[in-house]
Amino acid sequence: MKQLLLVVSALLMMASCCQKKCGCQCNCGCPTCCCTSGDSTDKSAKVEYKVADKANVDLAQFPQDADGYYVIFDGKTLNGWRGYGKDEAPQSWTVEDGAIKLKGSGTGEAQVEGGGDLIFAHKFKDFTLELEYKISKGGNSGIFYLAQEVTANIDGKDEYLPIWQSASEFQVLDNANHPDAQLGVDGNRQAASLYDMIPAKPQNAKPFGEWNKAKIMVYKGTVIHAQNEQNVVEYHLWTPKWTEMLKASKFSPNGDFPIAYELLNNMGGENHEGYIGLQDHGDDVWYRNIRVKVME
Repeated sequence: MKQLLLVVSALLMMASCCQKKCGCQCNCGCPTCCCTSGDSTDKSAKVEYKVADKANVDLAQFPQDADGYYVIFDGKTLNGWRGYGKDEAPQSWTVEDGAIKLKGSGTGEAQVEGGGDLIFAHKFKDFTLELEYKISKGGNSGIFYLAQEVTANIDGKDEYLPIWQSASEFQVLDNANHPDAQLGVDGNRQAASLYDMIPAKPQNAKPFGEWNKAKIMVYKGTVIHAQNEQNVVEYHLWTPKWTEMLKASKFSPNGDFPIAYELLNNMGGENHEGYIGLQDHGDDVWYRNIRVKVME
């Protein structure tokens, strides 16, 4: 198992201090000192991160259906699935009545021991993913794609960054009861949206406790989200427009997640491929009938 070391120079400009002409004596609450007394120049820091290059599971061990899709969940086991940054599936994910189920912590994003995001251990490039999801009342989850497993050196220790810092997210949400539905811009945190960036239109999610059909297509940078048989989002990766959207989002290079900006702006890395993941957001959620068609 080898590690691919990617060293980037990311601008870590903190809104409270580092965007100012300094002389602030570093009394502004910055996590790291970005200026010295009398220095009128903003500073940048090198941030090192690593992308794990782990072995893929062999798709040949998974059956193909009549439509040419690989069936990557057999309805009985978590064969082929593991935790993000882990070698085994987290204990919070089980199989129940033919579906992958997350038993949520009930504390939102504060995952409990034995929790964490679940990924299928194969990187896909151009593909169509189809599955069904069911969310609990007031629940929140998400479907990630083109994800990487990334660690960064934080306070002298390598720690895994959250999966959403390297991947797009198809939002899974109870629109009627979870507050995220009222946040963001123009509904871009509601079900099937490209989370915090593009709202799903029309918004056609079924209520909590009912099964929804989700479809994600990625082909040469064009991405389409579909929900319940309707296309609801379209965008294009690795384009000037994509960069503009990132700069206007929570992933801005001048925001709280500068490494995320670097990763997302070249999402999928050098080979433009990555993992499919299911989010542990602390709420009960179910996924079933998961299949992927490789588009070559």
